[in-house]
Amino acid sequence: MSNIQNEIDKTFGHRLRTRVNGVLIEEGKVLLLCHRMGPERLFWNVPGGGMEFGSSARENLRREFREETGLEVRVGAFLGVHEYLEPPLHAVELFFQVERVAGEPMLGKDPEMPENKQLLEELRFMDAKNIAALPQDAVHQLFWGIKTVNDVLKWKGYFKFEK
Repeated sequence: MSNIQNEIDKTFGHRLRTRVNGVLIEEGKVLLLCHRMGPERLFWNVPGGGMEFGSSARENLRREFREETGLEVRVGAFLGVHEYLEPPLHAVELFFQVERVAGEPMLGKDPEMPENKQLLEELRFMDAKNIAALPQDAVHQLFWGIKTVNDVLKWKGYFKFEK
């Protein structure tokens, strides 16, 4: 197991986490973050992260957006729940539509990770063709098979995708 995988396991593994995630769509593209999950594995997902006790889902999502992208967002409609289960990681993920209020996108940091072991690699707006060009295991399951990025706004309910 690589050092980064050990750090992910130690920081996030072997416990159930509740995560909030924001779908920001502008000009037909969705904002995605690339995470380094191992020496050879990248994973693209919308900005988001773990909830802190005592803060609402919407407050947590605004904080996560500031930390990871430098953007201030307004949290809109609740889209759905996805259960992510790839041991040692297990998360219940809440997805919301978000709208930019202020700022320009810039790659931020994950405060849960040490400075020299950051997982965030890249921040980019991508259209459905860009997403489809990625290897399937390198993008969150909610983006598999979409025709346009607006398809994600149709999510409703609970999702647990099997590989």
